[in-house]
Amino acid sequence: MDIFDQHILTLLQRDASMSLKDLAEAVNLSTTPCWKRVKRLEEEGYIRSRVALLDPERLGLGLTVFVQLKTQRHDSAWLAQFAATVTAFEEVMEVYRMSGDWDYMLRVVVGDIKAYDDFYKRLITSTDGLSNITSSFAMEQMKYTTALPVNR
Repeated sequence: MDIFDQHILTLLQRDASMSLKDLAEAVNLSTTPCWKRVKRLEEEGYIRSRVALLDPERLGLGLTVFVQLKTQRHDSAWLAQFAATVTAFEEVMEVYRMSGDWDYMLRVVVGDIKAYDDFYKRLITSTDGLSNITSSFAMEQMKYTTALPVNR
């Protein structure tokens, strides 16, 4: 990956709807070489998808909850079932298997406390083997980005 690729990725992270003409001008390439680079970056997996980022507040989804889970089981069959269960919940934005005191962490986005309570009840009734769950409610989002630092 060279400086042109890095610049293309940086710009597309800011605005994936940028026209090819504008993108090519911004990175100082003609459109055909720029298009070929974008296609290659997609084929090689650097660009996984192009999406629209929505405003959760405008959609009535203003509550972000970080849920930490401990489990009594650590076998691969349980992990596969757990992963299938939690990824099926539309409220779950991210799931991580963690080191340290907690086994898993979820980022959950819902409209309010009642919606979270409904989610919580569905989670605990559909997942066997959990030994402890704690929830932390985000009071303020101080930074949010989906842009990765590609210029290293």
